[in-house]
Amino acid sequence: MIENLNKTAIVFSLIFALGISGLSYGAPFYAQEEKATIQVYEKVNPSIVAVDGEMLLDNVSSGSGIIIDPTGIILTSSHVIDDTRKITVTFSNNEKTTAKVLAIMGDLNDLAILKVNVNRPLKAIKLGDSTHVKVGQRVLAVGNPFGFNGTLTTGIISRIDYDRNRIQTDAAINPGSSGGPLINMDGEVIGINQSIYNPDNNQSNIGIGFAVPVNTAKRMVNDFKNDRKFAVNIRENFN
Repeated sequence: MIENLNKTAIVFSLIFALGISGLSYGAPFYAQEEKATIQVYEKVNPSIVAVDGEMLLDNVSSGSGIIIDPTGIILTSSHVIDDTRKITVTFSNNEKTTAKVLAIMGDLNDLAILKVNVNRPLKAIKLGDSTHVKVGQRVLAVGNPFGFNGTLTTGIISRIDYDRNRIQTDAAINPGSSGGPLINMDGEVIGINQSIYNPDNNQSNIGIGFAVPVNTAKRMVNDFKNDRKFAVNIRENFN
């Protein structure tokens, strides 16, 4: 009798285990921190573009940008589009279109405003407030490093350089990431990724990333929209 009960218990245990296994099949487990990162990435990625500028001698300048208005206004780094003849923007769905330069801020702040003409409203990203940035804060960087669109890297705010008006981060910012967003865990842009300092001239993956605080970009955009006179150059479309 006892032997039969033990066999019955084993059978029920196996059925229960198989049932649990079947229920969990196809539904992978993600830690809470992973879920948060995935959600932010999926929220912001449609608002991030690749920016490629054709230069003389068939050279190409590659970077990233963010859609800040549904009508096709894009923010990027000015060094990405300097000395370019034609600018191509690639959206997250691989759709491509040309862009014209509306405004460039001075070299110190390294920002530019582009405009694309599309027949649909675009998904704009939310601009945050860089005055609330804290060292140790978790951040995400999304961009087009080495031509790999929609690449995500993660890290923290490592330092705030008030003298140079830069946010320093250990999130990887590689060539092609310039002009892309530095994002907080609420999905808000807190900086425009600009450059990486590498002591061995990119011979290793050791480097320090820097971003222009988003409030600097917001002032530029507001001044441009309000047609104020400030340190910005207006350029005609080179296409």
